[in-house]
Amino acid sequence: MNMKKIITASILAAILVVASASAVSGQDVVEAIVAIVNDDIITLSECRAQFELMATGLQSQQLPQEQYDQQYALLKKEFLNTMITDMLLLQKAKELGLNVQEQIKGMIEKIKKDNNMASDADLRRAVEQQGMSYETWLKQYEEGMMRQGVLYTEVERGIVLDDAEIVQYYKKNPAEFTTPTEYKLNAVYITAEGRTADAVEALKAAVDAKLKSGASFADTAAEFSDPPMKDAKGDLGTFKAGELETALESPVERLKAGEKTGWINNKNGWYLLQLVEKKDSFLRPFEDARKEVEQRIFGEKAAAKDAAYVKTLRERSFVKILNPDPLGLGLEK
Repeated sequence: MNMKKIITASILAAILVVASASAVSGQDVVEAIVAIVNDDIITLSECRAQFELMATGLQSQQLPQEQYDQQYALLKKEFLNTMITDMLLLQKAKELGLNVQEQIKGMIEKIKKDNNMASDADLRRAVEQQGMSYETWLKQYEEGMMRQGVLYTEVERGIVLDDAEIVQYYKKNPAEFTTPTEYKLNAVYITAEGRTADAVEALKAAVDAKLKSGASFADTAAEFSDPPMKDAKGDLGTFKAGELETALESPVERLKAGEKTGWINNKNGWYLLQLVEKKDSFLRPFEDARKEVEQRIFGEKAAAKDAAYVKTLRERSFVKILNPDPLGLGLEK
């Protein structure tokens, strides 16, 4: 009898024992088993807890609605497979005898230092304020490090980059290493809310007259702008190409330093923009970008090799999904 059959027989026997004991005692089964992964199981309560944790993490990213909906649909579809992969990697970590306690200690000290925390108690309070127990948070970190340790030990430490492919990647992907054009802008902002069209036009004319008389843009913004530009004295900030709305950025692209746009009607108000400084886009020198090039090539290779490793690991393991839709999310069975 091969190892997979031995594992299958032992675990299924255990399930039958639980079911039989429950039937004899007249009690409901306390815990439903969703999947068998070698000699471990994934239970329904573990699925619920993991899904809630992953969903909460997704919500915390505050993605645009369309992107959130896409990621949530992917989460529903893949969370059980993710749990199986995580379990396989943890099993492998134990098989390899990996110990990450020193890394955990170092990580905790770094978090405390970066966040000006004086003690472990401060860190515990900060974690629990986020709605998670300190023990759960610590276990997640430890298991994450163990899974990454497996991938590094078994796959990633064998990845080698040569100079030729680094140079070639840089030459073939110049857009990835081009610093975009940057604009520093001043603005006068006049809201249309609560004002008649005539009142808005009168304010715009007053601003134009003030600037024409030689007043500084900052003083004019402080006098005539609505918040937040009034308090900022017209300092709108610095933006990279593509960060501003098109309606505001397009007129700015044609300006030279010191010049201003005409009045721009955008959403609930009017903007008059002044270009303070413009830094043209440029391709970063190879030596300046080299480390980033190496990281991208390594990342692409590692992702492909990690996926292949996990696929092989699963193929060589006993994995039986008893309920492919344990949370009733409407997945195909």
